[in-house]
Amino acid sequence: MARGTAFVAFDTSGGEGSVAVARGRDILARAVIEERLEQAARLVPALDEALIAARVHRTELSGVVVGEGPGSFTGVRVAAATAKGLAHALALPLRAISSLAAAALAHDVGPVRYTLFDARSDRVYGACYGVGSAGVQCLVQPHGGTLRDVLAGDVPPGAVFVGDGALRHRGAIEGAGFTVAADRDGVTLAEGLVRYLALEPGLPAVADPGSWEPAYVRPSSAVVP
Repeated sequence: MARGTAFVAFDTSGGEGSVAVARGRDILARAVIEERLEQAARLVPALDEALIAARVHRTELSGVVVGEGPGSFTGVRVAAATAKGLAHALALPLRAISSLAAAALAHDVGPVRYTLFDARSDRVYGACYGVGSAGVQCLVQPHGGTLRDVLAGDVPPGAVFVGDGALRHRGAIEGAGFTVAADRDGVTLAEGLVRYLALEPGLPAVADPGSWEPAYVRPSSAVVP
């Protein structure tokens, strides 16, 4: 996405939905949807509110960036449908980024960040990323499973665990000898999407937004949140 042009980014994969209007890596305006049950009804109004606050008209946008999941099935689907509709209506390129990566970039903790999203019981969605000035590298691909699977698996050296799943299971993770970061200190997943794109400006757009589907990454035998 070209520098100096405004775009909109949003994510509703978790309990808190978020929207950001940005130009390059600069956030022009943001909006938060605090209640999960309001995300379907509030996402489009929140987008409009953020655009008004940023003094950017929809016709001035250069692209749409969406958190593609995993997470709440309904929330991921709401974000995907809104992104596809907006991209189609305004003839804009659509870029999709893992919500796990967005959460990793929403934390300012070391170069190796292992995101865990709570998927109920002892189950999680997870992925690990290396973050540096040269870009973002996926060290462990997005997956679903149990916390035990994660802790017994390949955890890259120096990884700091982030995300609501890490916070929920802090005791078990720290008991296994790993570090859990504090919460995001007010930085939303939408802002994490902006940070990701700033490090990966050459991220290609979705080739066919009409047929594109988000990444649900369902944990086996888990109840989808």
